[in-house]
Amino acid sequence: TDDMMTLTFSVRNNPGVFALLLGSGISSEAGVPTGWGVLEDLIRKMDEVQNENSGIDSDPIEWYRESYGEEPRYDKILEELARSRKERQALLEDYFEPTSEEREGGIKTPSKAHESIAWLVDEGYINVIITTNFDRLLEQALEDRGITPTVISTAEEASGAAPLAHQDAVVLKVNGDYKETNIKNTEEELEEYDAAVEDLLEQIFDEYGLIVCGWSGVGV
Repeated sequence: TDDMMTLTFSVRNNPGVFALLLGSGISSEAGVPTGWGVLEDLIRKMDEVQNENSGIDSDPIEWYRESYGEEPRYDKILEELARSRKERQALLEDYFEPTSEEREGGIKTPSKAHESIAWLVDEGYINVIITTNFDRLLEQALEDRGITPTVISTAEEASGAAPLAHQDAVVLKVNGDYKETNIKNTEEELEEYDAAVEDLLEQIFDEYGLIVCGWSGVGV
């Protein structure tokens, strides 16, 4: 399209001017479930715990609506299954960590999208990436090209980060990393970011153009 051609021209002729904002659609191609997919599976797990598997049908969302008379909420169901952050981290890890069989089958490993982003970074077109994803597929794709990114997933890392302009590859994981207990899942956790993370986000939004990828209903 004309918009895509214009964007491609801008990125090629203005290296380092744009930052990427990545959503779950970037990783879904790799077999990592989206938030909706995780929600469906959490409903099945909740049914197993509370009802000893009542025979949930192929549409867990609709089953939940009919059974509980309300829309299912990811954070509410997650809190029912896992009360503490550590428990939630342990529960969610399997959604992002590949088994040996999955790894051999190329599941939950970097997708073409991750590899393309790593190429953009390697060529110097992009050096700042914001992501709401918990997985580490982008980091793996960058490392496969010999790039060691600066990964920021905590307030401490954000406050101690070197100036963005002096770094070749920065990955800001605003909702945390699935290997850590600081991941943001519940409504309370997502109400606000730590001040250091907010300051870094404001700097990126002020200094860079933003390209949004992997978000439902959002175009480039």
